[in-house]
Formats: sequence, C-alpha cells, structure tokens
Amino acid sequence: MNHDLVSFTGISSAIIIGLILGLRHSLDGDHVVAVSTMARDFKSYFRTLWVGLSWGLGHSTPLIIISILVFSFKGKVLEIYQPVSSYFEILVSLMLIFLGIQVFWNLFNGNLHVHKHNHGGIDHTHIHNSHRYELKNESIKINHKHYFFKNLVPFFRPKSYIIGVIHGLAGSAAVLLTIIPTLPNIYTGILYVLSFCLGTIFSMTIMTFILSTPFILSSKSNFFGIFFISIAGIFSIILGFALGSDLIFETEFTNFLWY
Repeated sequence: MNHDLVSFTGISSAIIIGLILGLRHSLDGDHVVAVSTMARDFKSYFRTLWVGLSWGLGHSTPLIIISILVFSFKGKVLEIYQPVSSYFEILVSLMLIFLGIQVFWNLFNGNLHVHKHNHGGIDHTHIHNSHRYELKNESIKINHKHYFFKNLVPFFRPKSYIIGVIHGLAGSAAVLLTIIPTLPNIYTGILYVLSFCLGTIFSMTIMTFILSTPFILSSKSNFFGIFFISIAGIFSIILGFALGSDLIFETEFTNFLWY
C-alpha cells in the first residue's frame, strides 16, 4: 500500500482509515505465521481468542508510545527510531525461527503429547502442550471435567504480548511514522493511532480464532494434530529465514506477503 496516497479530511476519515489499515495490517504474513504457532496451545475457540487479543495489545503498546513521542518531539524521535528500526525487523525474523524450532523441540521432548480420558461415557483425545494449564482446583483436576464458562474467563498471555510488542516495534511503527506527518493536528493523530490499534486487535483476534480451527478439529487425532502443528512450525522457520535474507541480503522472498 502506498501510504503517500493516504490523506485525512477530518476526524471521521482518520478513524475510518485507521480502522481499515489496522484490519489489513494484522494480516501481514509474519503476523499470521507467528500467531499460528501459538494458536495450538489451547484446544478451545474461546481460549484462543485471548491469545490473539494479547498479541494485539502487545502490538499496540509500542505504537501508542512511539506515536505520543512523535507528537511531542517530532523529528528527534524519527532520528532515533529510523536507524534502529531495521534491527527490530531482524529480531522478528529470529523470533519466527525460534517459534518454529520451539514447535519441534516440544514435539521431540514430549511436551506435546496425546492424552486420552473418558467422561460421561465418551472417550476424548487431546493434544496438550504441557500440564502448566491444568486446573488449580484439585477436585476439578481429579474429575478432569470441562466447563464451558471457564473458557469465557479472560486471561493474559505474556508470550503473545511480547511477540506482539516485537512486531509493533518493527515494520508497524514505520507504517505509523510515515502517515503521522500528514495529520492535520494531534487530536486527529491520536484518534487515527487508536483506531489503527483497535482494528489490528480485532482483526488478529478473529484471525487467531480461524487459525485455531485445524488444531481444534484435529485434537481427536494424534496424526493430524502433529501434522498441523508441524506445518505451522515449518512455515515459521522458512518465513524467518526468508525475511532475514530480505533484510540482510536485500532479496525479495517475502514481498508477496505485504511485509
């Protein structure tokens, strides 16, 4: 997208453009692949929503902070940020490689394992990442019952948040810094940034919901569960190396992913 063509006629346009760009921005290839490696952790649609939401909050945090600094100090912030922005992008590529390797590390070390149990006369098979998320209440743990409303309780995912922060510090901040100088005033700018963040949070939450589908549907099958998890890991490693190559050697492997 050519951000030089973006223009603001007032507060309404800032909100609309911010939402649209935020919704589209979360669909960048590196974002989708990174979140797909985390969508496997919980075999519940409602629980995975909070994975995407935590990522979105982390992604928004540096954008809001950097935008406030740009509004306050303008050129000085740009002079500091631009020389180091490429290092954050390289950090994204390393993070993608790490997330992919972590998938296979967990597989080969038994952290991802099949667990069978029976309740209500029905056999269930689940693929667990670990037992860190077992229920704290001992009586519930013994019976191993599943409660629908427990899945609706919000919870914060530090891992997703940190990954979102790294993405926010990389190309995302550059997108905002390109457009901010065209804003007519600080109030329009604040609304634009907040709208951009809200669009990104909403879009990534829905995207995580969608990405979790193959993992949830395959939770009853050991083969397909490991297959989908492995595919996510492979894509993460490949994209990490491709992105790193583009940044360091100026290749063009990831141009089609809107990065």
